[in-house]
Formats: sequence, structure tokens, C-alpha cells
Amino acid sequence: MMSPLLPPGLLPKLERLSVNSSRRVRGTVQGKRRSGQFGASLEFADYREYTPGDDIRRFDWSVYRRTGRPFVRQYWDEQEMYVSLYLDISASMDFGGQSTSDQGGITGPENKLQYAKMLAAAIGYMALASEDRVQAALFSAGIEDRLPGIRGKASASRLFSFLQEAAVSGTGDMSRALHTPSSLPVRPGMTWIFSDLWFEGGTEEIKATLSYFLAAGQEIVLVHVVSQDELQPEVSGDLRLVDSELGTGKEVAITGKVLDAYRNELLRYTGEISGYCSERGIRYVQTPTFWPLEKGIFEALRGAGAIVF
Repeated sequence: MMSPLLPPGLLPKLERLSVNSSRRVRGTVQGKRRSGQFGASLEFADYREYTPGDDIRRFDWSVYRRTGRPFVRQYWDEQEMYVSLYLDISASMDFGGQSTSDQGGITGPENKLQYAKMLAAAIGYMALASEDRVQAALFSAGIEDRLPGIRGKASASRLFSFLQEAAVSGTGDMSRALHTPSSLPVRPGMTWIFSDLWFEGGTEEIKATLSYFLAAGQEIVLVHVVSQDELQPEVSGDLRLVDSELGTGKEVAITGKVLDAYRNELLRYTGEISGYCSERGIRYVQTPTFWPLEKGIFEALRGAGAIVF
């Protein structure tokens, strides 16, 4: 299977990984996730005393011979995980590298939206290869488009096409987009949010949105996509800075002192978000777009414990 978002040779590597959930999962379809229910997998869980009607195939004769008491073996029930991918397509994401609006629709590797698409495609493919159920949504000021739940590697092409066709759409408003019951996953599971986290409401808007997902029974991974220019701006002199979403501008004299103030504010901003996430069991992962994709996956995401072999 080929993907326009992922380089050749990466898919077999992704099949050896899986998204890392700290919860036992109870689902409705047989999968590869261990739930809190006893069922029909091959992973032994415990013994319990035999009662009439139990499956005789689980009767443990060796225990009976040793103790004279009838016991049956119990196994963990393996169920599917519900994995939801939310991709920020607000205008601020179309920054760095070649613009998604350039003729031909080709993006450079440092474009934030393109990088987020590739990360989302990789996570979605891992989940599909693990027989998890995957759904996806694009958001800016609202939910702009959805991909209903899919399952199995054969469905990966639908996910890749959905993400590849995503384009920037208006201003970003995380609260407005994700604070309605219809925007939430229909079942408890794992939610991945890919965004640059630039919203007018700042950290309070982000915190409110994350708490909404937590209340809906979601285990959250917040993937913060940042460009090199945001982390290490190299500008100076008298400039007019224009808001990419609102179109408003401001005349600014860029000096070393101004850049130091910006860096300190960026550290405060990201520190507040990561601190909030740490307090509430949310995985926060910052992924610089100048990192090669495999480094973003295998170092940033795996290093944060969001994915495992």
C-alpha cells in the first residue's frame, strides 16, 4: 500500500508499533486490546472455581489432579480501541515550508499542516494495523469534515486520502469547534489532537477543550506542531507583523530585547500547557517540523510514551 503522505518503507516499521493506552478497553468487536473483561484471547488471566455451564475446554485437569478441586482457566478479553484523530486546519497551520495554497498543492516538509497530516497518518495506520477503530475530524472554527470510523489495514487508503485532501479553512477556535456533544467521540477511547495551539483564547481555551474531552472518557495525546521560525525567529528591524487568521497587522521594531521577550513568553505559554497536561494525565508532545518525520515519530512520540513497540 502506498501513501502520498508517508515515505516508502515506513509502513512496515509502523506495523510494529501501536498507540499506547494506559487503560484497559471494553469494546464491542474482537480486537487486540486487553479489556477489563474476561473473554476468549490466549493471554491467561486467572483461575476460578468451576460452575455448571462453564466451557469444559477451560477446565484445568492438572490443577484438579493436584488439589482435587475443579478450576477453569480465564483469559483476558481482547477488544478494539477507539482512536480519534483531530487535525487543526486553521490558517496559522499553513506556515513554514511551501504553502499548501501554492500552485500544484505540493507542500514542503516544514509546513505545519503537512507535517501534522503525516503524523496523523502514521498514528492512524498504527491503530488500523492493530485492529483498532479509527475516526478522524478536521477543525478550525468548527468541525469542517469527518471520516467515520474505519477498521483494518485495508481501510488505511481512506484515511490517507481524507488527510491528504485537508486544506486550511478560516480562523482557529478550539472551544467553538470542539465544545459541542456532536464534536466528541461517541465512545470512550483515545483522542489525538494535532495543532499548533495558536488560538485567540490562549491557554484557557486549550485547557477548557481538553477538560471537555476528559469528561467524555478520552485518553488524550496533545501533539503540538511547531515550526523552526516559531522556536528560533531570525528577524530584525522595523516590520509589520500580520495575523495569519484575522488579517490584522502591527508595526513592530524587532530588537534583541523583543526577541528575548518573545522566547520567554513562548516558554511560559508552552510550560503552562504542558503543566496542565501533566497534572491531568494528558500526554503533551512537541514536534518541531524541521525534524525528519521518523525522528518525530520514533523520538518525540515514542519518547513521550504515546506509542510503543
